[in-house]
Amino acid sequence: MPMPKRSLISLVLVLLFAQANAESLAIVNVNVVPMTSETVLRGQTVLIEGETIAAIGDVDAVAVAEGVEVIDGTDRYLMPGLFEMHGHVTGTEDAEIERLFNLFLANGVTSVRGMLGRPAHLTLRADIEAGAVLGPRLITSGPSLNGNSVESAEAGRRMAREQHEAGYDFLKIHPGLSSDEFNAIADTANELGIPFAGHVPVSVGLEGALAKGIATIDHLDGYMAAMLPANVDTSGGYGGFFGVMLADQVIDAKLDDVVAATVAAGVANVPTESLFEQLVNATPAVEYGSQPEMRYMPEGTVSQWVNAKEQTLSERGFDPAVAARAIDIRRRLISALHEAGGVLLLGSDAPQIFNVPGFSLHNELEFMVAAGLTPYEALRTGTVAPAEFLGIDAGSVEVGRIADLVLLDDDPLAAIDNSRRVHGVFVRGRWALAEDLLSAIR
Repeated sequence: MPMPKRSLISLVLVLLFAQANAESLAIVNVNVVPMTSETVLRGQTVLIEGETIAAIGDVDAVAVAEGVEVIDGTDRYLMPGLFEMHGHVTGTEDAEIERLFNLFLANGVTSVRGMLGRPAHLTLRADIEAGAVLGPRLITSGPSLNGNSVESAEAGRRMAREQHEAGYDFLKIHPGLSSDEFNAIADTANELGIPFAGHVPVSVGLEGALAKGIATIDHLDGYMAAMLPANVDTSGGYGGFFGVMLADQVIDAKLDDVVAATVAAGVANVPTESLFEQLVNATPAVEYGSQPEMRYMPEGTVSQWVNAKEQTLSERGFDPAVAARAIDIRRRLISALHEAGGVLLLGSDAPQIFNVPGFSLHNELEFMVAAGLTPYEALRTGTVAPAEFLGIDAGSVEVGRIADLVLLDDDPLAAIDNSRRVHGVFVRGRWALAEDLLSAIR
């Protein structure tokens, strides 16, 4: 009798994770980047028992029991696993899920917040939690709530209740909702205690979304419009991709106002700056399309991405100088949110235009540094901050934390692009080499 597809894929992943059934591991003589402070603890031994970090100490002081699997950490750096806070689980085919998970894990991504959920994701989430599927932790929204799927305020309330009852982690807000529909969804979500997150409907604007307690604003959606003169009507005309063509009308003095309002509301932001800049900047589309990681994506998908950028740059009304100003405004907004104590969460919107899962999160880290954050500050947006935001006992290298960890070949605090140099990954204590995960992709 042939083995079911899901079982076969699970077996492949278990074989890749050499320690899938091990009870203990020791990472010996490793440099620990705990992310609790901007420091490196050199020459450490880290013991993992089951899914948990059991001990951390000087290599000469921590004994490793006989029979414990030892991983040599010499000249390598151990940091927490990364959170992709705006990702997508595309498709339902087992082979597609395996490819997606291998890409995330090989790049040190141990948790993914899925921003466009479907019923199958509830089963997949349970399979991951049970260990039947080895992949990054999945935090999933329900199906999109948008101008097409929601027909009325009452329908919005009903759909919010249904998604809460189904067990989704949060509600996904997409464009097109009327103010009545958005407010009905938001009020119902707040009553039920389920977060809602995503886009800012034009009908309510940034102020309305903040007032209702949206959990995260993704893509910095709504901010460009919120910084326009009061008499500008943004309901029509060409605003472009997340308001890119509105940048020439933005009043710079309003930036501090929207930052202050965001921080006061306690709303987090997932900028997805890599998605925005790669689409509207002046870099030729073919240059992005020829990046090495594109070999892990179908040729047709890469061609679509190249075409999307070329069409954007050639679209009537698109002005490269205004787009460059939009990039500058967004970078200053990211920096100002950070400096004011706002919550920034790392997310790239993978797999979307030029954002290959896993690889794109390292692009996002580099864009965060380009916006003014230090490597340490940028890394916190993908480790400590999302773990705290989601209430997950991970995000740092500390005794008692979940062993979602990444072993790097160089120091990520010294240069942010060192985050790309993934040697291997620990997912809830299970270990795999990055090269094995990538070589298994078909």
